[in-house]
Amino acid sequence: MDEYPRGSLDHTLKEQAVLIRSDLSPLDSDQAHALLRYIQDRDASQLPCNGREENARKYRFRIRSAERSLLLPPRRARLPEGIEVPAPSPGTVLHSPYSPLSPISSLYPDGLIDTQWIRKHQDLVPSILLCFYNLASDPTLATLCDNQIKTDVNNIRALLSQSGYKTRLAVVLLSDHVSSSSSVEGVQERLEIIRRGCQLDSKALFLVPSSGSQGELERVAENMLTTLYSVSIEYYRDLGRHSRKKRGRGFVPQPTVPPTSGTSQTLSLAGWHVRYDFKSAIFAEYRLEMDVALRSYEQAYENLLGSEVMELIPSWSPRWNEARFLADIIAVRCLRCLLWNGQHSAAARRWQAHRERIADFVDSRGRGTNNYGWEAWEARWAVVMANLIEKADISELAPAMLRLYLPPEKSLMGERLQPWELLHHTGYWYRLAARHLQARKAYAHAIPEDDRRSPSTSPASHVAKAAFAYDTYMCPDPYEEYPLGRVGVDHGQMVVERLMRARAEFLRRRQTRLAAEVALECARELALAEDWHNIVELLRPIWTGLPFRTEGWISIAEELNWALRTAAAEVGDAELVLLTDWELLSRDFTKRPDWDYDITKSLEDVNVQAKPSVSIKDGQLNSFISASFLFKDEEGKAGQTARTQLSLKSNAHQESAPVVLNTVQLNFSGSLDTIVLRHQEGSQAAQLGRKVTLARMPLTRQANGDGTSQSETPGESSGAVALVGSANLTLFPDQTLVFNLDLPLREPGETRADSLTLTLGSETFDLQQSLTFQESTSANLWYISPSATKHIAHLSPLSIRVLPRPPKMEVRCSAWRDQYYTDEPIDLTLEIENGEDIEALAKLDVVLFGEKPPAFTVGIPGQEDQTSSSVRSEETRLSGAPMGTIPSSQSLTLHIRLPPIELSSRYDLTLKVTYFLPTNPGTPITQTAIFQLNVVNPFEANYDLTPRVHPDPWPSLFDSDGVTAPPTDDLPSPPSGISQSCLHVTLENASNHFLTFGLTMESSEEFAFAGPKQTTLQKQTKTMVCDEG
Repeated sequence: MDEYPRGSLDHTLKEQAVLIRSDLSPLDSDQAHALLRYIQDRDASQLPCNGREENARKYRFRIRSAERSLLLPPRRARLPEGIEVPAPSPGTVLHSPYSPLSPISSLYPDGLIDTQWIRKHQDLVPSILLCFYNLASDPTLATLCDNQIKTDVNNIRALLSQSGYKTRLAVVLLSDHVSSSSSVEGVQERLEIIRRGCQLDSKALFLVPSSGSQGELERVAENMLTTLYSVSIEYYRDLGRHSRKKRGRGFVPQPTVPPTSGTSQTLSLAGWHVRYDFKSAIFAEYRLEMDVALRSYEQAYENLLGSEVMELIPSWSPRWNEARFLADIIAVRCLRCLLWNGQHSAAARRWQAHRERIADFVDSRGRGTNNYGWEAWEARWAVVMANLIEKADISELAPAMLRLYLPPEKSLMGERLQPWELLHHTGYWYRLAARHLQARKAYAHAIPEDDRRSPSTSPASHVAKAAFAYDTYMCPDPYEEYPLGRVGVDHGQMVVERLMRARAEFLRRRQTRLAAEVALECARELALAEDWHNIVELLRPIWTGLPFRTEGWISIAEELNWALRTAAAEVGDAELVLLTDWELLSRDFTKRPDWDYDITKSLEDVNVQAKPSVSIKDGQLNSFISASFLFKDEEGKAGQTARTQLSLKSNAHQESAPVVLNTVQLNFSGSLDTIVLRHQEGSQAAQLGRKVTLARMPLTRQANGDGTSQSETPGESSGAVALVGSANLTLFPDQTLVFNLDLPLREPGETRADSLTLTLGSETFDLQQSLTFQESTSANLWYISPSATKHIAHLSPLSIRVLPRPPKMEVRCSAWRDQYYTDEPIDLTLEIENGEDIEALAKLDVVLFGEKPPAFTVGIPGQEDQTSSSVRSEETRLSGAPMGTIPSSQSLTLHIRLPPIELSSRYDLTLKVTYFLPTNPGTPITQTAIFQLNVVNPFEANYDLTPRVHPDPWPSLFDSDGVTAPPTDDLPSPPSGISQSCLHVTLENASNHFLTFGLTMESSEEFAFAGPKQTTLQKQTKTMVCDEG
């Protein structure tokens, strides 16, 4: 609202001012200064303009320190020079210098009201004049001091009465001694004498006791200001009552001197009603009675824009702009009242209603809305709303709330509001102002050259014609707005200022996209002003931070690149020039016919101090080079090669220069080596005119940096070792380079192609770009030839699963036994045979696992014997025993020796042979063999003796046939009676030891043995005896 300055139409009246002065010296005590500071700190002019509880005070004052003198404006105006004082008569009255009835007023004779009257009550005429005096405690000086105070106060009262103003007078007495119970009555008596002698009300005299406590001083000051606030409210209530009384008279007051020039027309009665309603609203607003003030403002507004006031004023008259200015002031104060009451949507609608109402007036009665003057007013009106919202300090619209607008209040919930009828945050209004300022600039630049010349150099007839052709309400004339041959209004700076304010509000509420859009608009204005440093500072964070590229906002990226490219070249930012030129090579952007698309010439017009080196990350910008990689097979085996294809495609403009890459580096995750393709002229080259160039790329294993061949230690891989190939890496526009690569697979596991790094170097700069491969199952195209492709059915074309290489190294033991015996040393002989086509360098791991396994010794031909070590209680191990080189189709015999084992046990003997082939020394191949070692005792009984039933029938004791003949001397008689014969018993000693068998049988009365009995049987080793019973 700075364009509506306070008192913009005032004029000097100091020669007639009334001086209110005190003859006593100012107070200079510490207590007086502390009280003054506290009162001044309670000034409410900077408080938020709202009626919230947290901002509510017992009083609200606008406080001004006047030392010992105060200059009041004259209550009655003097007559202008050359006019005789009229003869005394009842009709001759001198009026206020701010009234249209006074000839010296700028409103005479038919003006409404101007800011002089507002400034009079806002700045010049106080509601309360507070005078401070020292109350002497010395008894010899008390009477003199009291008389001086009474005299001075009465003089000031007389001067106030003489001025004609109703300003209230109050007195504050500062005691210079600490009160005691004995002196209280004396002080009270003195105060009563002073009050009566000065004719003061009881609410207008205050005593500040002398106390060292700051809290006590503040308490007294608070009570004093609270009391005076009611007095001030009553003062403005009286003024409002006086204005309403004058409005109700119903007739037009007569001027001091009747007008004799111009239209000789005085202000109409409707105009006086506007003036009185406006005054009543002002006084109600001072009392913070915002509802009463709003009704008076609205009444004055409708009367002003009615058919009896503004519609009767010709648009060529200065009174037209004065009335329009008053309409703006009333509308601003209506908005302030609505915001004070929390009617936010009503305020937005009131803002829009005034805009539409004034537009209708200007279109019908003024010079139309298609000119720079109207756009200047539109911009100013939007800024007014932003300033009012800032002054209101609406907590619901605070940045921390992240709200873009406020919901409608309850009284409007039932209505269907448009989006612009909701109260948005200030960023919205500042951006709206910037758009109108841009339109103002466009209209100003369309002013004809004849109207841009100064009136002193133009014909009088042309000046008169141009005076009625442009709307110059609160803006310069055409020759000042956009003068010819000199600088006029800086429209660009005004636009940038509004846009930067809007951008700050958008960023505080995390509206990053809108902030970026506003920043781009701001950069356009800065480019016209050639403010290159601010352009780079403003646009670079947007160019690097926002994801507008991935979201497809190509037009934004293009404009940003060209704006930054131009600014970077001017400020000498070589890195930014290279980055923007690299991106602008893409055919996604519009081609400029006069631009040389050659990256090697980017820095020709740039002042470079040192050779820049630029690194471009993936996704940092839209690169014109795209890359794809494809494993043809999903699986492979370690030691074999995988067929792959790398494609580089250029999407550069057709007429752009070819790009010659220095190197292309392919990076993998897993066991694959880094692949480096180096540019070499004369090798398989990219051919101009061919869209696709297909070449097979042989790779050699080299160390990065020196190009010399190097073999790695078997089983170890180094990050400095890469597979290197050479090719012509010249990439023409719209061309695709395809390389077939055979990659040796090393270790089993998952391997994936991660990224590609392109490097480009010249004499003036170095550039490197990283590209990350993206999975895409729909574009798995394998180039069979430059003109033919086929689809590879591969779910993960960027990865390959490497299986372990099948070993051809055999581990066997031809003399392995099922069991070994305790208390005997065990000597195992094993044979390792190389079944590979070439020799192999091998090493051996041996693990013996079981319950308390013993340490063992391994003997390898040509190597010293090595002994295992205990890893834990159930495992002993020998790791990495070198076996040397085993020729193809030959074997190596080794011995494993175990000491005697006391107890029977079972162990797992694991032999792991790891070997490497000279053709692929980095890939280990493993063969594992597991043997079960059973250690048992030398002998264990495994026979069983049980009685069996004889198959023959049982003999009878009474059968004579069964009685045998008596024995003779030569032939013993066979046994007679009951006999039983057993199923053969066979005993075998299968061991290597002499054994003795014990024979027992349980005793029983049911059977008996005949003949000699032998209870032991001795058997030689490996013999058998068969006994038949």
